[in-house]
Amino acid sequence: MQIQQSFAATDQGTLFLVPTPIGNLDDMTMRSLNTLKQVDLIAAEDTRNTGKLLAHFEIKTPQISFHEHNTQQRIPELIAKLQAGQSIAQVSDAGLPSISDPGHELVDTAIAAGISVVPLPGASAGVTALIASGLSPQPFYFYGFLPRKNKELKLALDDFKLHAETIILYESPHHLQRTLTDLAEAFGEAQQLVLGRELTKLHESFERGTIGELQAWYTEHSPRGEYVVLLAGPKQVSQNLDPIDLEPEEIIALIDSLINEGSKPNPAIKQVAQQLQLSRQAVYQIYHHLSSAD
Repeated sequence: MQIQQSFAATDQGTLFLVPTPIGNLDDMTMRSLNTLKQVDLIAAEDTRNTGKLLAHFEIKTPQISFHEHNTQQRIPELIAKLQAGQSIAQVSDAGLPSISDPGHELVDTAIAAGISVVPLPGASAGVTALIASGLSPQPFYFYGFLPRKNKELKLALDDFKLHAETIILYESPHHLQRTLTDLAEAFGEAQQLVLGRELTKLHESFERGTIGELQAWYTEHSPRGEYVVLLAGPKQVSQNLDPIDLEPEEIIALIDSLINEGSKPNPAIKQVAQQLQLSRQAVYQIYHHLSSAD
C-alpha cells in the first residue's frame, strides 16, 4: 500500500499534470497558469502548440518535448530531473494529460519512484460534451478513439453492446463518416447519437438524432472540426426488462424517453420494438392509441 501526500517535505521535485484549454483560451485556470510559471520545466506534447499558449499568457518557462514517439527516451530523463529536485508540468495539446494523450507512462513511473504527482482540474472534451448532450450523464463509459484495425474495432463495438451507460468517443473529421457507418452496422440506424463539434470554439455545435439521421446529414455535408461522439447506451432502454411483463404505459414511457433525448417518434418506436423484440406495428398502435387517450 502506498500513500501519497502531495505537499510532504521531500528533496525530490513534483510532477504536475496541467490541463490546457480544448479551444477557448479563457478556460485556462489561474492555478494552471501559476503552476506553469513556477515549475522548472514543461514537458509538452507539441512544443509549438504549447509555445503559442505560453506566449499568449507571457510565460517564459522552458519546454521539452514529450509525446508518444519519444516516450521511452524521455521518461528516464524526466524522472532524473524530478529526483534531482526539479518540478515539471506535463501538458498535452488540449485537455487533460493521459486522456487520449501521452502521460500515463510518466505518471506510472513517477509513482513507482516515489515522486509526488499532483493533478490539476480542468477542461475535458468528453465530459464537456456529455453534460450538454441530453443523453444520460451518469453513469458514462469513456472510450476515446476507436481502433482503426477491423478486428480490434469489432471487438470494441461488440463490447459496447453490453453497456447501458452513455458511451463517449472521440473522432477526427476525416474519419467521422466511416465511424457513423460502423456504428449503424453495429447498433442499427435508430440508435440515439449526439455529435459535439468544435467544443468551446467559435463554431461549436451539437447535432442530435439517430445514427441514420446523422449519416444522412453527413452524406450531404462535409465533417469539419474535431468531434465528440456520444452514443446512448445500447442496453440503456432494454436492460433488465422482460417485454412480456411490460404494461402499455411502460412501453410508452420508453418511447417518450427517447423522444425527450431528441429522437423523432417513428424512429423511437422502431428502436423500442427492436429492443423489446415486439413488432413495430404493435408498438406503434400501443403508443398512438394510449397517447391519444391521455
